Amino acid sequence: MKQQVLFLCTHNANRSQMAEGLVNYFLSDRWEACSAGTAATSVNPRAIRAMAELGIDISGQRSKNLTELDGRTFDRVITLCGEAADTCPIFVGGVRREHLGFDDPSRAPGTDEEIMDEYRRVRDEMRHILISLLKRGDHE
Repeated sequence: MKQQVLFLCTHNANRSQMAEGLVNYFLSDRWEACSAGTAATSVNPRAIRAMAELGIDISGQRSKNLTELDGRTFDRVITLCGEAADTCPIFVGGVRREHLGFDDPSRAPGTDEEIMDEYRRVRDEMRHILISLLKRGDHE
């Protein structure tokens, strides 16, 4: 049975969507990822584009409010931005909750290509850290 991981970020538009896509693509044999936000909006087209560059299609994912997941259980809950870490409700049942902060690529200034470079940087950083973390099953 696959372990369940929930990625939380305020708007569920960028980092949490990319994290969901990365884990479901690279670790689908042992993990099932889901994402949500404390104030959900919509999936950012730049996040979709950055993931497509790796061959990962997240265009079918949608931004979800945390309340949509009421009743679901997760083995791990990982917040990816400070606001979500502060506003994340307490999950009961021994769920492991962690915070891993990543820069918000949607706040990057510059041209479209400069902003996309920031999406790529954050995507690649998340890929390295999250895949390593969940492969070994423990965060040190």
